[in-house]
Amino acid sequence: MKHPLHNVLLLSTFFALGACASSGPVAPTATAPDTTRRPGATQVATLPAEDLSRYRPAFAAPKAPAVVPTTTTRPVTPINQVNAQIEQRLRDQAFTNQNVKYAQGYRILAYVGLEREQAMAIRRAVISRYPEETDYLGFKQPIYRLWIGDYLTRLEAEQAMSRIRPLAPKAQLEGAQIVINKTAF
Repeated sequence: MKHPLHNVLLLSTFFALGACASSGPVAPTATAPDTTRRPGATQVATLPAEDLSRYRPAFAAPKAPAVVPTTTTRPVTPINQVNAQIEQRLRDQAFTNQNVKYAQGYRILAYVGLEREQAMAIRRAVISRYPEETDYLGFKQPIYRLWIGDYLTRLEAEQAMSRIRPLAPKAQLEGAQIVINKTAF
């Protein structure tokens, strides 16, 4: 039983070593004469390097950019100016934007549960440490929910959640309609 397995292993090793052997002599790349050879050693004939320049694509040289003479130093007058109608529309849009009070954003859901005292404890802990944060306590029988903050972007909400996470370990982000604070703008 051992002889067929032994022969298969020996044969596969022979093929693997045969595949690793070089297929022919390697031409030297240096142009300097080789002084490391022993006197009397047989020298292998080197093949001339193959010229591949005929297969290399040829491209035309890029054209030089045209230089515009700058003899005139007159100021350039604008062609498309903002006229009175556009200014009025911009003022109207700014006034409309001032009246916007809500936007889609994020809030941190800090507590969801049945115990009001635990919700109030988390609320007091967050407000005492971060007084600038707004809090919203909701009650829909029998569940209390505590939301923290009004954040326009998810990045702001994630940063605030990393601060609040030690105080409310089960906090999670929730998309919500938030109140825009106009004093911040």
